[in-house]
Amino acid sequence: MSTKKQLGNINMTRSQMVRRMSLVGSPPKPVIFGGVIGLPTGDVKLTLLRGVADRMGSAMQTDAKISVVLGRFDDLHARGLRGLIEDDPALDLVARDVPQTELAHTLSALRPQVAILDGAALRRPADVRELAGRHPHSHLIVLADSASSVESTQLLAFGAAACLAKATQARDILNAIHLASRGLQLAPRENRADPRRSSLLTPREIDVLTHLQQRSSNAQIAAELHLSIETVRTHARHIYRKLGVSSRRELLTPSSR
Repeated sequence: MSTKKQLGNINMTRSQMVRRMSLVGSPPKPVIFGGVIGLPTGDVKLTLLRGVADRMGSAMQTDAKISVVLGRFDDLHARGLRGLIEDDPALDLVARDVPQTELAHTLSALRPQVAILDGAALRRPADVRELAGRHPHSHLIVLADSASSVESTQLLAFGAAACLAKATQARDILNAIHLASRGLQLAPRENRADPRRSSLLTPREIDVLTHLQQRSSNAQIAAELHLSIETVRTHARHIYRKLGVSSRRELLTPSSR
């Protein structure tokens, strides 16, 4: 069988292609033109790699806005975040003031590229792990009142794209939104003034968590911090409870995206 018969009659003008696609209710997607990516133009013979086109569709539509869902924040932060997003022509605020109880439903219904959450509204940090696993299409940014770099690292391990302080400058929040929409994670910055400052964990628990993240054994942690093994176990149990996990395995295992 000849190559021409295998491909079939796929010579068509741009207007014919657009008309055919409009009949099935979908706009023209980026396709592969002999290895070159672009939109259909003129009279050409196309070799359409459907799987590649479908996977790259959203990424290639550079003119499309980034859809953002904004969780419920206190009035001051809510107004500031809303204005920040609405002033950026590249962003589209599709929902705002979403309570934590409605967040999962909203992410399923709207499938935003980015969702910004109030860390204080989370029942437990492990909620991020659950949301990231169930809604891999949405990249989560957590804004916290006070979080150590160690806790921020843990939220990234749970699947968050970024964990920022609410006092973060506007440009840094915008940068985080744009980077998160591309599937990137932002490593936390060390708080030089007080690297162990936290509203959730004690300084000693942060020390233990740091070693747990490094996959150190209880005996290794005890020797390093000059504690008994039983004390390390007690700190670990407190950490698991506060973070919302039941074991070290859940602590170290990232969300399934």
